[in-house]
Amino acid sequence: MNPSKLLKIRARHIYLATGLAYQYLRIVFYRLVSNATVVSNGVKYIQPVLTTGQGEIILGKCNLGVWPSPYFFNGYTHIEARSTESKIIIGDGVYINNNAVIVADRTCISIGANTLIGTEFTVYDSDFHDLHPDRRNSGTYKCLPVTIGDNVFIGSRVTVLKGVTIGKNSVVAAGSVLGISVPENTIAGGVPAKIIGHV
Repeated sequence: MNPSKLLKIRARHIYLATGLAYQYLRIVFYRLVSNATVVSNGVKYIQPVLTTGQGEIILGKCNLGVWPSPYFFNGYTHIEARSTESKIIIGDGVYINNNAVIVADRTCISIGANTLIGTEFTVYDSDFHDLHPDRRNSGTYKCLPVTIGDNVFIGSRVTVLKGVTIGKNSVVAAGSVLGISVPENTIAGGVPAKIIGHV
């Protein structure tokens, strides 16, 4: 083999090893600064994950982060069970790609087993502010639980809003803003999302 090619391959391996060591340190740092109580059963941290809040976070045998994938080296996943009555449950076999945001303010967000989720996924159980201009900073607003069923496929950059239920085996297209519930074996997509097909 050409010596210059060998040098390039070696340099690439050195850069990759250095990058992975850096990522490991980031994962350790985020675990140290996390303040939530997490009950876990074999979760794999592939990307840094910040867990925070006073509520309950239950993680099954899931994977948080994906290599190689965008935002692996420069992003992190934020999981927040904000208040004592909030709960986040992520089932076994779930893969959540890099840079996710999951915030349960006062209710429950649950993600069923074997669900696949793309990069920059966002889910909230709340608007966090009243929509009426006179009450926007009043501290009173609606929170509704979010339920994502088993074996769901959610594309990249999807936002799931409060009160949504996604039935098992369903698909949510990349870039969607989902404010409606989706029955089992259904495809939803768009901004705002609507039912566009069936599996």
